[in-house]
Amino acid sequence: MTILTTTRLRLEPFKNSHFEELYYLNSDIKVMQYITGRTVSLEETIEHVELVKKNWAKLGFSSWSFIDKETGNFVGTGGIQHIEFNHENPLEIGWRLKPSMWKRGYAAEAALAMMNFIYGKVHIDTLYALCHQDNKASERVMQRIGMRYSGIERWYGLDVSVYKMTREAHLVNQVAMSQDAASAGIPELVG
Repeated sequence: MTILTTTRLRLEPFKNSHFEELYYLNSDIKVMQYITGRTVSLEETIEHVELVKKNWAKLGFSSWSFIDKETGNFVGTGGIQHIEFNHENPLEIGWRLKPSMWKRGYAAEAALAMMNFIYGKVHIDTLYALCHQDNKASERVMQRIGMRYSGIERWYGLDVSVYKMTREAHLVNQVAMSQDAASAGIPELVG
């Protein structure tokens, strides 16, 4: 299991010590409204954590908890998984944050680290990101990290907005972002 770091965050594979925060996140309807449309029960959270642990063991990737490096506080979670948890489907990237952490750039920061990791670990041509059509905040993050809108597709029993990034576009995007960061005096993300 791999820990990733960025300027402000440490992305840690799920641990038992993260469970309470994960459950709190899953039980917040503001967080879950565009993901499941409902809060997630304690039992469902336990099942999800177990699935994540199995995926780490089997695939070498899955979900991380986002921890603020300065305070040690839980910020949110995200990861890479097969769409609909079906290994026949493409890989998708996703995230969710505590509402108090919204609009601070954490989602994009974590997503870029996860993208760097997965493109370095797994040979895939395209990474997907899906969101409810009304979830404009997630769409802005997808655009900010360089993903391109592909259309509406049916996944998870919903018609969702689909964004994609090819391996080649990711490499070009990384060069451009590094140059922009260097010219602005911003430290690079560390993966």
